[in-house]
Amino acid sequence: MRPKTDLQVSIFDFFSEHTIGRELRAISDFLDANPGFCDRIAQTVTPTDTKPTGRKGFSADQILRFAVFKQFTGYSFRELAFYLEDSETFRTFARCWKKAPSFTTLQSLLRKVDSIAWEANNRFLVLVAKEKGIENGEVRIFKDTQLNSSEGGGGSLLCG
Repeated sequence: MRPKTDLQVSIFDFFSEHTIGRELRAISDFLDANPGFCDRIAQTVTPTDTKPTGRKGFSADQILRFAVFKQFTGYSFRELAFYLEDSETFRTFARCWKKAPSFTTLQSLLRKVDSIAWEANNRFLVLVAKEKGIENGEVRIFKDTQLNSSEGGGGSLLCG
């Protein structure tokens, strides 16, 4: 049975005072204040016909935090597994106090969350950001400009 959240927060919470530690604490506080994010993940990763027996596994809250951490850092699954094992701040953010997941476990967990849940969370995030004046919610598309070096300018400007 997969729990939605771990009800008891560890007394060993530690976020470093480094900029990244402060950012992760702010994100963690935001996720705690907005349980709807976790609810959408829980609906996706928890089968309805599951009996409350067996190993608990990672909670929906932890899965959400793994995904946020992956997006925040841009790490590969292998790097993510390493830093969750190595960094107390990262383990605190992910609420992963006992044993960090392997990279294959991380891949498996994040694969379980469907695109509908991610889209709903992204829409909710933009809505909250608009309400707080952080983001206006507009979509901007930037086109890449390809320069042909045989034409004047373009690549020839890079050569000297």
